[in-house]
Amino acid sequence: MKKKRVNVITMGCSKNLVDSEVLLNQLELGNFEVYHDSNETGFDVVIVNTCGFIHDAKQESIDMILDCVESKRHGDLDKVFVMGCLSERYRQELEQEIPEVDRFFGKFDLKEILSEMKVPCQSERIHHRKLTTPSHYAYLKISEGCNRACAFCAIPMMTGKMKSRPLESLVQEAQILASHGVREILLIAQELSGYGVDLYRKTRLHDLVDQISELEGIEWIRLHYLYPSKFPYKMLSVMRDNHKVCNYLDIPLQHIANPVLKNMRRQVTREATAALIERVRSEVPGVALRTTLLVGFPGETDADFQELKQFIIETKFDRLGVFPYSHEEGTFAAKKFADSIPDEVKQARANEIMEIQQQISAELNRQKIGQTIQVILDRKEEDYYVGRTEYDSPEVDGEVFVTSSSNLKIGAFYQVIITGAEEYDLFGSVVPSPPV
Repeated sequence: MKKKRVNVITMGCSKNLVDSEVLLNQLELGNFEVYHDSNETGFDVVIVNTCGFIHDAKQESIDMILDCVESKRHGDLDKVFVMGCLSERYRQELEQEIPEVDRFFGKFDLKEILSEMKVPCQSERIHHRKLTTPSHYAYLKISEGCNRACAFCAIPMMTGKMKSRPLESLVQEAQILASHGVREILLIAQELSGYGVDLYRKTRLHDLVDQISELEGIEWIRLHYLYPSKFPYKMLSVMRDNHKVCNYLDIPLQHIANPVLKNMRRQVTREATAALIERVRSEVPGVALRTTLLVGFPGETDADFQELKQFIIETKFDRLGVFPYSHEEGTFAAKKFADSIPDEVKQARANEIMEIQQQISAELNRQKIGQTIQVILDRKEEDYYVGRTEYDSPEVDGEVFVTSSSNLKIGAFYQVIITGAEEYDLFGSVVPSPPV
């Protein structure tokens, strides 16, 4: 019999991507021919894994659903299913507004989706995944949900309280990934800082990292989303002393002005944030700091914004992203504050922040010219091999465009002399030696 074909389309973050990879593996075990983010037609089923984080992300998910419904109307596919955060939160409304979708599922309805597809759930392989990333790196989601109560964030309404996965289960999954050639593990969650508190009554992030670092084949471990309040300081010595842990920290600050931080319910002050950054840089020399900011939060004054700009100029983050604030219904901010700052002002502030960061990034990159840095190669692109340093995460950070007189291996590590720099990307040539 001809296998049925299914295309899973992932919207939003890397946490959603992990969910899609679990689903793809289960469907493949159930004898489906599986695709991810494919532009082909003629699928028996398309499953859209949606994002419900902020307004723009929600709109992108809705537009994708509507595109799939239109393809179904034209006979290019048979059925459309929707899953993920958006349908977890707005299932009833979506069912009423887009009845052409065959069925909506929530974020945690894997077994229901498989049942609808007439595929038995193979629970013993629930943490096996069909990777959609290049085979040498993979995300490892260590918990679901969040115990924070940030005023602007709707995620806890979709994912609930934090639920850590058992440490042994995570190490086992990392071992499986390593056995399939993964060399870089990216630890992700809504926030890593509190990992294990719900299971072990204390954070065990450092234990998890130590145990994964002992696995043969794993060379890099990268940390995403360590919140500035209740920061797990034990990780600093692990990062400094364990050569497999990338000197890279993603700490989403959101803002720096105390009045804004208070209204955001971030449970941290400017003074505590500055002390944290100073300690991190002191204990882990050469660490790359990435952060995310939110501008245009209700009540943010010109003085607050100027304070944020000056802090960025003085601190010189290695990597930085910024979002204009959007009112998310049901959040504390949406209930308590008027969305009083015009959208054009929010966007102008976001643009101004990125212009400052572009100059900082260009300056920091120029300082790397002449250095020899270890690079992992992600792909070949025309005349260049394209890779990353330990200071760069896939998709969100800069890349290194590498030239070589000989053929190089994708997924391998090479020593690269940096010969040029742009605002975000570097250029270099391979030091003639065997790959690491």
